[in-house]
Amino acid sequence: MSTSQSVQRNAPLAAPHRSVSKDFAGVAVIIAIAILGYFVFPDNLALLTRIIGIALLVLSLDLVTGYCGVATLGHAALFGSGAYAAGIVSADYGVTDPLLMALVGTVGGAVAGLVCGIVILRAHGLPQLVLSIALIHLFHEFANKASSWTGGSDGLSGISADPVFGYFEFDLYGQTAYVFGVCLLVLIFIVLRFLVRSPFGMLCRGIKEDPIRIKAMGASPKAALIKMYVISGAVAGVGGALNAISTQVVGLDSLSFTLSAESLVMLVLGGTGSLFGALAGTVIFMLFEDYVSAANPFHWLTMVGVLLIAVVLFAPKGLYGTAANLFKQRREMPR
Repeated sequence: MSTSQSVQRNAPLAAPHRSVSKDFAGVAVIIAIAILGYFVFPDNLALLTRIIGIALLVLSLDLVTGYCGVATLGHAALFGSGAYAAGIVSADYGVTDPLLMALVGTVGGAVAGLVCGIVILRAHGLPQLVLSIALIHLFHEFANKASSWTGGSDGLSGISADPVFGYFEFDLYGQTAYVFGVCLLVLIFIVLRFLVRSPFGMLCRGIKEDPIRIKAMGASPKAALIKMYVISGAVAGVGGALNAISTQVVGLDSLSFTLSAESLVMLVLGGTGSLFGALAGTVIFMLFEDYVSAANPFHWLTMVGVLLIAVVLFAPKGLYGTAANLFKQRREMPR
C-alpha cells in the first residue's frame, strides 16, 4: 500500500479525533474563563451569573436560528417561561431544591418551545418574524394579567432555594449561584455539542440548506424543527430558572421583546451556527454593555451601536466566526 493511500484511509479516523480534541479544549477554555472571572470580578458575580443565564438563552436561539434557519424575534418567551415556572413552584408550592427548580424550568421552557414552534413553523421568512413578535407580546401580556400567579408588573417574589446538595448555600455574594450556573452551562454545552453533531443535528442543518431535498428523501422537516424547538426551549428554560434562583425574583423583563432582540444581536455578534460563537457573543456584548453604560451613562447606546455596525461591516460571520475562519485559512496555506 502506498503512502498516499494510507493517508487517505486514516483521514476519516483522524477527523473525529480532532473534533473530540477541539471539544475538550473548548470546554477547558470555558472552565478557565469561568475560574478567571471568579477571581477577577469577585464583587460582581451577580453580573457573571446573569451572563451565564443569557448565554443559555443565546445557545438555545442558535439551535433554531443558526442550525435550522428559523427566523425568530420572540425567543425570550421560552426563557421567561422557564423563569416563571421555577419561580412559581418555589413561591407557591414550596419547591426549594435548586436542581428540581432547574428541572421545572426546563420543562416550562420545553412546553413554551412546543407551543411557539407549532405556531411559528406554520409560516416562512418574514411572516415567521411577525408571528414570533406576536407570541412574545402575548406571553408578556398573559404574564402581566395573570398577576395572582406571576405578580404582574410588580414581579414574582418569595422565591427561595435550599443549599445545593444540602451544603452550598446561596449567599449574598453570589458565589454558589455562579458556580451552580457554570456547572449547568458546561453540562448543557457538552450535551449540545453531541446534539449538533448527531444525525438529528445533521438533519436540521440539511433542512436549513435545502428543505425540499430533505422532504424528498422521506424525512419530515416540520417534525424535526418542532423537536429542535422543544430542545431549544428546554435549554432556554434552564437559563430562566437559573435567573430565578440567583435573583430570587422574576419580572416581566424576562418576557420582553427587548431581551429577544438583544439575544439575536449577541448571536450575530459572535457568529451564527456555532455554539462557541453564541457564548463569545454573549460575553462580549454584556461585558461591553456593562462597561460603557457605567463609563458614559448618556451615550452608551451609541457606543453599542457603533460596535454592532463595525462587526456587521467588517466581520459578517461574527467575531468568533471570522476569527475561526481566518485561523483555518492560515492553517491551510502552503508553507
